[in-house]
Amino acid sequence: MKLKSILLGAVASVSFAAGAMAQEVTLRVHQFLPAQATIPATAIAPWAEAIQDQSDGRIAVELYPAMQLGGAPDSLFAQAQDGVVDVVWTVLGYTPGRFPKSEVFELPFLMTNGEETSAAFYNYVMDNSADEFESVHVIALHTHGPGLFHTKDPINTLEDLQGMKIRGGSRIISSMLAELGAEPIGMPVPQTTEALSRGVIEGTTVPWEVTPSLRIAELVTNHTGFSGENGLYTQTFGFVMNRGTYEGLSDDLKAVIDANSGLETSKMFGRVMDEADLGGLQIAQDAGNSIVMLDEAETARWKEAAQPTIDQWFADMEAIGVDGEGLYAAAQEAMAAEQ
Repeated sequence: MKLKSILLGAVASVSFAAGAMAQEVTLRVHQFLPAQATIPATAIAPWAEAIQDQSDGRIAVELYPAMQLGGAPDSLFAQAQDGVVDVVWTVLGYTPGRFPKSEVFELPFLMTNGEETSAAFYNYVMDNSADEFESVHVIALHTHGPGLFHTKDPINTLEDLQGMKIRGGSRIISSMLAELGAEPIGMPVPQTTEALSRGVIEGTTVPWEVTPSLRIAELVTNHTGFSGENGLYTQTFGFVMNRGTYEGLSDDLKAVIDANSGLETSKMFGRVMDEADLGGLQIAQDAGNSIVMLDEAETARWKEAAQPTIDQWFADMEAIGVDGEGLYAAAQEAMAAEQ
């Protein structure tokens, strides 16, 4: 079945089962966004088709978007770990405390763009926090592009943010929002549209790429980003397989998975995020929305205000016996290697 069939999203699963040889393995891939969202449509679906093609149809892949197999987004990693499904794509920050050494990449003003930061994040994890993923088989680890504010009222200065109810997507991001003066409201990204519509939140932090599927440019009219090469924040993601499923494959089928895993696959996931950022921005521009890039002086004020988030993370790591400052330096080195 071709990629077009996935994008239709008309059935609960899409199976890539065609091929010259008999099907031997079926991989069920579960994730939290609609099938037409960026990563499901332009990263996971092509990955699934490549697996089918390169295995000559011996591996079939069924795609289950939008939590169709049940559970909440914060249960996805456990679903892969426990074998409820075979593969998941998930936001690592949806499970606070589970990936303490990996969450360093969510700290403010560390990231640059999706592709560079995804490469840096993958390499960092392999060198510094691979133990946090020992219970699964890693296919890709990546980030999105620069996160920014999308709000009902404009944000032109740090003072404009004070008291705003803003959606945060992880523990670190919510901590940063509080330091900046907002009232953070934690929730998975699929809940954002309803929360904005009902007035539960006054704005959200997300990258441009996810704004079309959430209808952000229809629900708010103000978008605020930052000057310089470093974005306000990013979130980290894992595309991971149940370890038993992987280890149960024959060597030649493991080789197919391996050829579509690792650094280059992680970079591909980040790259499609970057490409989709342009489309999300264009939709907001076409709608006539206000798009503000804070100048260097104002951005510097935000960096200073966000610094306590970094300092608190160091303290949190020290409390569990981890060298947070050393990990932060390692993350910076990983980023520098990609620039």
